[in-house]
Amino acid sequence: MPGKISNIINLITNMGGRYVGFRATHEVMRRTGMLKRKFPTNPPYQQYLTLADWKRTPAKFFFTNRESLDFERRPSQDLKTRFEDYKAGKFLLFNSISANLGADYDWITNPDTQYKYDISKHWTEIPDMSKEAGDIKYVWEKSRFSYLHDIIRYDYHFRQDCASLVFADILSWIKANPVNCGPNYRCSQEMSLRTLNWLFALHYYRNSPLLTDEVFNQMQYALYWHLHHVYNNINFSRIAVRNNHAISETLTLYLGGLFFPTLPGAATWKQKGKQWFEEEIAYQIYNDGTFLQYSMNYHRIVVQLLTWGITLSEKNGERFSGAVYDRAGKSVQFLRTCMIDENGWLPNYGANDGALFFKLSDGHYRDYRPQLQALAAALGMNAGMPTDMEDARWYGLPPVINNGWLPQNGAHTFAKGGYYVVREPHTLTFIKCGTYRDRPQHADGLHLDVWYKGENLLVDAGSYKYNTDDATVRYFSGTASHNTVMLGNHDQMLKGGRFIWYYWTECLLPAVTENKDNFTFSGSILAFKHIKNGIEHKRTVIKHKGLPIWEITDQIINKPDQLPMRQLWHLPPDEVNAITFAATTNTAPLQPEKNEGWRSQLYGFKEKTTEYCFTTDGNNITTTISIAAETIAVN
Repeated sequence: MPGKISNIINLITNMGGRYVGFRATHEVMRRTGMLKRKFPTNPPYQQYLTLADWKRTPAKFFFTNRESLDFERRPSQDLKTRFEDYKAGKFLLFNSISANLGADYDWITNPDTQYKYDISKHWTEIPDMSKEAGDIKYVWEKSRFSYLHDIIRYDYHFRQDCASLVFADILSWIKANPVNCGPNYRCSQEMSLRTLNWLFALHYYRNSPLLTDEVFNQMQYALYWHLHHVYNNINFSRIAVRNNHAISETLTLYLGGLFFPTLPGAATWKQKGKQWFEEEIAYQIYNDGTFLQYSMNYHRIVVQLLTWGITLSEKNGERFSGAVYDRAGKSVQFLRTCMIDENGWLPNYGANDGALFFKLSDGHYRDYRPQLQALAAALGMNAGMPTDMEDARWYGLPPVINNGWLPQNGAHTFAKGGYYVVREPHTLTFIKCGTYRDRPQHADGLHLDVWYKGENLLVDAGSYKYNTDDATVRYFSGTASHNTVMLGNHDQMLKGGRFIWYYWTECLLPAVTENKDNFTFSGSILAFKHIKNGIEHKRTVIKHKGLPIWEITDQIINKPDQLPMRQLWHLPPDEVNAITFAATTNTAPLQPEKNEGWRSQLYGFKEKTTEYCFTTDGNNITTTISIAAETIAVN
């Protein structure tokens, strides 16, 4: 087992000296109070921009105002229920958990633990991982103001003026959150999302008599300090984090400069924000359309940010670099290829924190069709959706008519990200086999995800929570919750603190081949390096064409004698009887150990599942998995 110094050396090797140097410098600045001086608390009020001047700004939004929208109104019961729940003080956290926040929520109490943050503390003194406080995302969730889209959609579809409710909430937040104090100034991405969602509300209610000088004056002051904070803290996201946070923040700087051009620093925000956004997209989205966070939902976040950026830049006579358009189009193609045609869901792969920043239709959170269709419309692409969905209308984009295009049946390879997908009528076979170039989220090499007739029958457990007990964090992010192989109770990589893994896995010669009867994936990973060097997990998956049958052979090369090989399969609780397993090792049959597992389809929510585990002291297991077709109804 490697020691602490070895782990640190491995971290530096994986993350790079620039990352380590920045984190060390940032920590020194935090401890010495330099960050406090850089981000002052309670700066004196100043009117940087008047309402009249803002209304004269020539920048064009998705729409001019509420009165300019004329697409079909569809007053749904689902939308009405969400709106009525919100007015009653009920709030849907992470698109999954109903919380009764009450009508007078204070914006700083964690509804999961009831911990109340000290609003007098500078944001650098607020821990984002605390056992006492719990998961800080519970506090951030309402404060990002994504729920405004439900209120605005209710206003539009039901012809009910909700301006008073929207502006009352915004002013309540501003009053409760002094500049650079408390948990809601802890994360620049949260501040960026709040800025974009307030921008959406400002334009929708542009002509409302309730958008008064007094309301706007408070908003422009808060918006200036949001943008000031994001700009002056941007290197944390661009160096220490380098993921969707950096994309959100750089885009917000560009749009902040575009729509508030007379704020001090706006020209620099706009110019630098555009440059940095282009750099982040080119870096973070690989040239096969996959994303460096190895997460379907975080990739969808970027899809929505690309839709905002591309649409608004073009409406204002500007364009991003060619790489942005290239990566945006390839993102649509990759995600659409992994999408389940029956319901628009994707494998619950990678970190999933329940985020959907701009929910502009009634679809289920796991349905990616509205967001993919909107970006495709912005690019002039066809995403193969059967119906025209509402999201694109809010972006001012024309309807997209499906011309019959769908991703081809057959094998699809996305080697940069390490994804191998076999699409057939009624089945989708999804395999992860890649070399991590950027920070991995989960220890899930050679995970196999299987869908049949719209149902996920071999499942990825998901994420559950980022801040919970260590055993639960390790289960959901570790190898144990994936359809792959462990050695004893060892993950494929060594778990560090927070989102850190040491000894990243590497893939060797993955490929998908095809003959008249089968698709065959073969590949291997170098894994378990924290146990010893040279351990290799080889996996072959044979998918029988036109049949719900898969044959999987796993072999461990250089396996330590003292550690058993454990092949894991995770099933949804209501489909156990639909699936049959037959496993052997060196032709000797194996009997499964049936265990209780967990699945989190939505953040903060978990349910019990069934886990089959085949164990051998040898180094190989071959398993045939078949599905009883008559037990699964076509959706």
